[in-house]
Amino acid sequence: MAGSGSGRLTIAFGISATVLVVQAAGALLTGSLALLVDTAHGLTDTASLALALFAARLSMRPATSRRTWGYRRAEVLAAFAQAAVLFGVGVYVLIEAVGRLIDPPDLPAGDLVVFGAISLAGNVAAIAVLAPQRRGSFNLRAAFLEVLNDALGSAGVVIAALVIVTTGWLRADAVAALAIGALILPRAARLLRETTSVLLESVPPRLDLDRVRVHLLEVEHVRDVHDVHASLIATGLPVLSAHVVVDEECFTDGHAARILDQLQECVATHFAVAVEHSTFQIEPVTHASHERPTHP
Repeated sequence: MAGSGSGRLTIAFGISATVLVVQAAGALLTGSLALLVDTAHGLTDTASLALALFAARLSMRPATSRRTWGYRRAEVLAAFAQAAVLFGVGVYVLIEAVGRLIDPPDLPAGDLVVFGAISLAGNVAAIAVLAPQRRGSFNLRAAFLEVLNDALGSAGVVIAALVIVTTGWLRADAVAALAIGALILPRAARLLRETTSVLLESVPPRLDLDRVRVHLLEVEHVRDVHDVHASLIATGLPVLSAHVVVDEECFTDGHAARILDQLQECVATHFAVAVEHSTFQIEPVTHASHERPTHP
C-alpha cells in the first residue's frame, strides 16, 4: 500500500522518542507547566506514532475470506485513537494552565530555553520527514498533526522562557500552555469528527447521493434507483451500492450488461469523489412486488 508511509513513520518515531527523553528530563529539572505539558504531549505523540506505525504495517496485509477488506480500516482506528488522546491532553492543558495563572510557580527560565530548543529542533525534523506524505491517509495526517502540535508546544515553551528571562513575568509559562491547548483542541476535534464519520459509514465528503441518483436515472432504460449506500472503507477507498430498476426487456435483449457498465462508469467519472468500487443490483420492474422494504 503506497500511502501507508511506514518508512517515514519509523524515522519520525525514532526522533520523537529521543525528544521525549529530553523533554522528560527538562520537565523534572525545571518544574515548568508548559514543558511538562509539552512532555505529556510528547509522550502521547510518541505513543501515537508507534500506533500509527503499527497500523500502517497492519493495513498492508492482504484481504482474506474472513477480512474481505484486509486491515485497511486500521489506519482510521489509529487516527481516531490519536485524535482522542490529543483532545484529552488539550483539555488538561487548559484546566491546569488556569490554575497556574492564579498562582504561578518560580521557574528556571534559562534551562527552559535549552530544553525547549532541543525539543523544537527534534519536532521540526520529524515534521520534515512526515510532511511530504501527510495527506496520504488519515493515519499519516494524524501522525503529522501530533508532531506539528508538539512542535508548536516546544515553540511556546521557548517563547515563555524568553519572556520570563527578559521580563520576569512568571505567568508566561501558563499563557504558553493555554496557547498550546487552544491550538490542539480544534485540530483534534476535527480529526475526531472525520474519523468518527468513517467508522459510522457516513457518505464520503463531497459525494452527494442525491446527485448520484439523478445521474443514474439518466441512463437509458433505468426506471428507478433505490437503496443507495456509500461509505469510506479507508483513505482513498470509497464504495457505493444501489438497486437499479430497469425495463423488463433489458434482461432478454442484452441491455442489462451494458447498463451495468454505464452505471459503474458514471459513479467512477462524474463526481468529485471517484467511486471505482461500486456494486449495482439490476432489477426488473416486477421485482418490487416481492422485495423487502427499501431505503431511499
